[in-house]
Amino acid sequence: MIQTKKINYQHGDTSLVGYYAYDDVSKAQRPVVLVCPDWSGRNEFADKKAELLATLGYVGFAVDMYGNGATGNNKEENIELMTPLMNDRSVLRDRVIAAFDAVKALNYVDTSKIGGIGFCFGGLCILDLARSGADVKGVVSFHGLLNAPQNFDNSSIKSKVLALHGYDDPMVTTEQVIAFQQEMTNSKVDWQFHTYGNTKHAFTNPNANDDAFGTVYNRHAEKRAMLAMKDFFLEVFE
Repeated sequence: MIQTKKINYQHGDTSLVGYYAYDDVSKAQRPVVLVCPDWSGRNEFADKKAELLATLGYVGFAVDMYGNGATGNNKEENIELMTPLMNDRSVLRDRVIAAFDAVKALNYVDTSKIGGIGFCFGGLCILDLARSGADVKGVVSFHGLLNAPQNFDNSSIKSKVLALHGYDDPMVTTEQVIAFQQEMTNSKVDWQFHTYGNTKHAFTNPNANDDAFGTVYNRHAEKRAMLAMKDFFLEVFE
C-alpha cells in the first residue's frame, strides 16, 4: 500500500516541507526520485507525481523550493515566489541540493540510486541539480526552462539527462534549445531531447488551459512523456 507523509528538512535558516511517498509492501531499499514542482510550489500536482513514482517501485519525494510548503494561487503570487530563486541561481541550486541530501536519510532509499524530475520551473531546478555535479543517476525535465546559470562551472554533470519539450512552448526559445543541447554535448553528458509537435508549455498539467499565456494541456504529449520517463528510469537504475 502506498504510504505518504510530510518530511521537514532545512536549507540554512529556511524550513522546508517535502512530501514522501513509498510502497510499504516491500521493506527493500529502492531508488528515490525527487519531484521539483512548477512555479506554484509543492502542490497537489507534485505530490501526486511522488505517489505515482511510488507505484512504479521507487520512493517519490516532492521538493519544497520556497520554504514552509508555500504555494502561489495565481500568476502574480507564483512570480513573487519564483523570482528570488531565478535571480540567485546559487540559492536555487543549494535549495535543491538540500532536498537531495534530505532523501538520503529516508527509509527504503537506496542512496546509490537517486534521480529527479521537474516540471516547468521545476525542470530548471532538477537540471541545476545535475549541473551541480551531484551524484544523481538521471534527471527528467518536463517542459522545463533550459537556460544554464551564469558564472558557474556547469561541466561536471554526472547524471544522464532527458528533456521533454513542446515545440510550440513560448517560454523556451529555439536559441535556448540549441544552447542547452550544446551545453550538454560540451559537458559530455548522455542526453536526450524529445520534442512534441503542436504542443505548448505545461503540457502534462490537466489544469493548464491558458492558450494566450501558452500553457495548454496535451494528453497525447503527456502520455508519451510519461512513457519516456518510465523507460529512462528503468535504464538509469538498472
